[in-house]
Amino acid sequence: MACPLSDGIPEQHGQENDQVTESPGMLYGEYLRLDKILTAQRLLSAEYSKEVHDEHLFIITHQAYELWFKQIIYELDTVKALFNPEPSSYDPPSLNGSSNNRSVPKNRLPQVLNESRTLEILKRLNRIVLILKLLVEQVTILETMTPLDFMAFRDYLCPASGFQSLQFRLLENKLGVKQEHRVKYNQSYTRVFGRDPKAIEAIKRSEEEPSLSCLVQRWLARTPGLDSHDFDFWGKYKRSVDKLLAEQEQHARKQTKEQLRNYHLSNVRSRQAAFETIFSESLHNALVSRGERKFTYAALQGAVMITLYRDEPRFSQPHQILTSLMDIDSLITKWRYNHVLMVQRMIGSQQLGTGGSSGYQYLKSTLSDRYKVFLDLFNLSTFLIPRQMIPPLTKQMKTKLSIACNGWNPDDNQNNSDCTLEDT
Repeated sequence: MACPLSDGIPEQHGQENDQVTESPGMLYGEYLRLDKILTAQRLLSAEYSKEVHDEHLFIITHQAYELWFKQIIYELDTVKALFNPEPSSYDPPSLNGSSNNRSVPKNRLPQVLNESRTLEILKRLNRIVLILKLLVEQVTILETMTPLDFMAFRDYLCPASGFQSLQFRLLENKLGVKQEHRVKYNQSYTRVFGRDPKAIEAIKRSEEEPSLSCLVQRWLARTPGLDSHDFDFWGKYKRSVDKLLAEQEQHARKQTKEQLRNYHLSNVRSRQAAFETIFSESLHNALVSRGERKFTYAALQGAVMITLYRDEPRFSQPHQILTSLMDIDSLITKWRYNHVLMVQRMIGSQQLGTGGSSGYQYLKSTLSDRYKVFLDLFNLSTFLIPRQMIPPLTKQMKTKLSIACNGWNPDDNQNNSDCTLEDT
């Protein structure tokens, strides 16, 4: 029987010395450099003549993490390059892992995104999502190791620690985690990577180049229909919100039971206060300065509009992109959480980490919203309104949203700001 993948070539053909193709004679192991990968497991316990079986699993698992981190960084860099239509100023990394990226002055960043790129962006973001799902599940393999097993070789690891992972640090920076939002212990990377000048340089470069969050915000700020002289979505949306809140307050006041009436009125007041923070740019910027929001004012407006009009063909893929960005944030948080639980399970909550951190307590502090790059996307549901109250699109706006062009709004140049609070 012929092999189903052999295009009809008999099964026995080419199994001796026959060359089926004329491609270079590189074997599987040579192509994958397995001689390097499969010999890269150095058991410190064995070097001390006290080999611990589970140290091999520990090493393999973390090496697998680093390989997947490398792939995520590769995908992130290419996604950022797709958001930036000037390849000369931002080149994706080469296949050998080296990066051709150079720090790009922020005022040289492009103003529009070619919409023919959004499908490719979405595909690569979804790939990152799937990799992260795999990494979240991979923690359970380490949990097959008991605390006593880990204790048998843990002392050999000092001063090595997971927070010394250069690639994870780069991954966070490229997504948009800012230095000031980090837990204090992890802010000083010179203490962690001080003996590696190349690592310091790579981290600084990743902080200077535009992050994915920055590029996404610039893209969102140019969402068509935001301009007051155009569709004026924000003005119409505010009027719909005012009408909705007035109706809810009227309904609350009709409640005959005082306790129920006070409950509904309190809820309306809470919603009014929340909406006020997005209709007042100064209040929004105050929340940004406190780290409670991350997006610029214009970017938040664009995100709200895309979310409300996601059924429009031109907003379908952008909405999926926003969903993928939330998935990435969610999965990294889940990975952190699983890691925290595993550390507590292995060493408890009082022991110091092998790298000198507070161990479990330090890791637990990284679960807060300060590490969510796309925090504002998670909170968009706060500002949703019923479908019937969404401002109807004008004929002109429907026409604009039905035509794919090279950018959100190529005729509009007023949203020319960088994603920094001072420039909004």
